[in-house]
Amino acid sequence: MQRKKRVLLAGESWVSAATHYKGFDQFGSVTFHLGAEPLVKALEGSDYDLHYMPAHEAATAFPMTMADLSAYAAVLLSDLGSNTLLLHPDVWLRGKPVPNRLKLVRDWVAGGGGLMMIGGYFSFQGINGAARWHKTPVEQALPVTCLAVDDRVEIPNGFSAELVEPGHPVLDGLGGEWPLLLGVNEVELKAEGQLLAKLPDDEGGHPLLVAGTHGKGRTLAWTSDIGPHWVPDAFMAWDGYARLWRQSLDWLTSVR
Repeated sequence: MQRKKRVLLAGESWVSAATHYKGFDQFGSVTFHLGAEPLVKALEGSDYDLHYMPAHEAATAFPMTMADLSAYAAVLLSDLGSNTLLLHPDVWLRGKPVPNRLKLVRDWVAGGGGLMMIGGYFSFQGINGAARWHKTPVEQALPVTCLAVDDRVEIPNGFSAELVEPGHPVLDGLGGEWPLLLGVNEVELKAEGQLLAKLPDDEGGHPLLVAGTHGKGRTLAWTSDIGPHWVPDAFMAWDGYARLWRQSLDWLTSVR
């Protein structure tokens, strides 16, 4: 039996705090949310062993050494700002130096790893520019360049992807009209990046899916999300949803 390839998904969790006012009285509540369940379900029964590391765990649990990172065939960064990996508690609370995990990811890709950044409010440059992946070592490995400002493109009316390279292995069998998506992070295509899918020209023509290489490794940028709100239920229910993620991982990890 072929051993499953290990994949690390870091990010896709958040905590929400609310204050409830009822006349004179008020009380607070806190809720915890996971955002990657659709992808987790899409990879069930596949050739991949997915390790889902929520954002609040990544600050300490994301690999600190090349040996630990090399246990994975691919790393997916989704809705996870760069500060989470830069500000380990030893740095933030104790003023101690630790390895720079952004450089570690870049160098791991150069050695043959597969990296994918998935869009969201804390992906690429993100809301108010707060994700801050612009001009980082991770950006050096990606096939796109992040903007220096808030890069969200909200499209509440929805758009259907335009396939530029339908013959690419990631898009095999995914021709035809896709269900609507509701937004992306705007990025700039690098000269060496291969544009696989984009937004329609009347919605800006921005990159949606880009493939590339860094050293011996492969990289992908998917500028929309895993799930709501940019990815509606109809897209997640589409037969192509699971196929898109599985074929993305097939291509990313084919060099390992």
